Amino acid sequence: MGLELCALVLLLGGLRLQVTSAARSFSLDYTNNCFLKDGVPFRYISGSIHYFRIPPAYWKDRLLRMYMSGLNAVQVYVPWNYHEPMPGMYNFAGDRDLEGFLDLVAQLGLLVILRPGPYICAEWEMGGLPFWLLAQPDIVLRTTDPDFLQAVDKWLDVLLPKITPRLYHNGGNIISVQVENEYGSYYACDYDYLRHLLSVFRAHLGKEVLLFTTDGLKDPELRCGTLQGLYATVDFGPGVNMSQAFKQQRLYEPQGPLVNSEYYTGWLDYWGEPHSTSSAEEVAQGLQQMLEVGANVNMYMFQGGTNFGYWSGADFKKTYKPITTSYDYDAPLSESGDPTVKVYAIRTVIGKFQALPAGPMPPPTPKFAYGYVSLPQRISLLDILGLLSPFQPIHTLFPLTFEAMNQAHGFILYRTFLPHDTLEPALLSVPNNGVHDLAYILLNGQYKGTLERDKVSGVEVTGQAGAVLDLLVENMGRINFGANISDFKGLIHNVTLDSTILTDWFIYPLDIDSAVAHAWPPPTPTSRGTTGPAFYTGTFTPPGINWDSYVKLPGWTKGQLWINGFNLGRFWPARGSQQTLFVPGLLLNSSAPNVITVLELQTAPEEPIVLFLDQPLFNSTRSSSTKDME
Repeated sequence: MGLELCALVLLLGGLRLQVTSAARSFSLDYTNNCFLKDGVPFRYISGSIHYFRIPPAYWKDRLLRMYMSGLNAVQVYVPWNYHEPMPGMYNFAGDRDLEGFLDLVAQLGLLVILRPGPYICAEWEMGGLPFWLLAQPDIVLRTTDPDFLQAVDKWLDVLLPKITPRLYHNGGNIISVQVENEYGSYYACDYDYLRHLLSVFRAHLGKEVLLFTTDGLKDPELRCGTLQGLYATVDFGPGVNMSQAFKQQRLYEPQGPLVNSEYYTGWLDYWGEPHSTSSAEEVAQGLQQMLEVGANVNMYMFQGGTNFGYWSGADFKKTYKPITTSYDYDAPLSESGDPTVKVYAIRTVIGKFQALPAGPMPPPTPKFAYGYVSLPQRISLLDILGLLSPFQPIHTLFPLTFEAMNQAHGFILYRTFLPHDTLEPALLSVPNNGVHDLAYILLNGQYKGTLERDKVSGVEVTGQAGAVLDLLVENMGRINFGANISDFKGLIHNVTLDSTILTDWFIYPLDIDSAVAHAWPPPTPTSRGTTGPAFYTGTFTPPGINWDSYVKLPGWTKGQLWINGFNLGRFWPARGSQQTLFVPGLLLNSSAPNVITVLELQTAPEEPIVLFLDQPLFNSTRSSSTKDME
């Protein structure tokens, strides 16, 4: 009768008690199979939001929409690599102001389910783990490897003290904290690693806080991802048999609340695959079924946001699958934070089980189609190599990885010279799939083609001895899920010309973002041509407004785009499905020139223009399915 009693209390709205901070508590009720908040049965209806994918000026707007949707909690990841970009260098300011974000959540009366990792997945670069861990090439991530644990402990020694005063029983609004993330999907199955994390979390956060795990429904996932002392929860989408899913949870938690920690409202997109969509009716129906049995639900995602800059990750499903810049996710709130039909369907369901906030849902934020903008100034990347890589290149016998060069993101240029005359076409390649992830080939400055991980293994070239051979290598995002090995970037194997191994390399780490943000456009004559890596720059002045917009790149192939020095992210319209980049209006000067900079890596249109629209474009769609989510 426990679950029925708890569900009945929840359906009646529960009891509201005024308690002092000292009396506050959040705990498990194993008798009635529910949570207790201040001693009263409680059920959370939550949604995931990623502060690191949303400009800080928009945080309150998004959270208000979540509150008005009827949620009583939000679920929040903390990406380690976002806050510790280099060892011992911590950043919790500006767009990384975790505590400021949590303060806004508290102001709206929402509770927090915190997921601080150290690994988070989240379709984020390296699953939130810092790239610099791979400076130890033989490190074994997410295990009791001493080098990994030492770095984890130092990070948690910084992060968790920020969390402790915000725990619910300490007067804050954090009701539970996840340890690791979907660990059962990782090959290692290292219980000592989970035990170590449990002891560290307990040492910092105390014995009262509710700690939990989240895993998929397969037996190996739950077997390797759960641990005594951590409450086991599951994740599944609307296409899954709910009763069977919760039966899997019950195998590991015979009593206690039913919890779906990731109820999928949509799905992610990969470059080169159709845009994922899911039915609002199906999502709402699945939510209602779970609420009817008293389950606690977190909707992943409630708003997805954007992978600005280089932050998108990649999955490995037999091949490398990089994730798009847009993290729209077909979520209830769109990439730009606007309510969709899913929000209203979900709100209607929630209203059947608890009181909804008074008042209407805030309307969509205004968008504006600023129209066409010409980018007349063209500068070849090679012509400003000294600006992009201001220090002397590293001279090595064989290529070095990004990690060995201490380069987190972006691009590195590898340069050598043809060792002999190559009058007949010879195959330039990097055996054993050694390009991570794309290499743009130039010979004496002329673009010859692109090598691509898992897709294009070789390009034929001809030239004379001593010809300058450049490989501009792009990191498309380190794998966040699906691989059992570390995802090093750059040229990870030797480059060959037919059977000859090329040696004597000059390596130029490129800091393009600093150049574009602080010294742009450079005083360099405009060059001609449309092929090969080059920058295209132009300006536009809005008509006295700075509303959100979307920028389309008609006729462009692949690259990055900056507005006023801010990196909006990768574009790849030739591959799709994403055709536009979200432009937060706060980046724009309303009545002064705005500088647009496009790095085109392959082929630009004859007339280099971009087009600002008032809505996003995806070139095709697909429906999410259970199979997609496994």
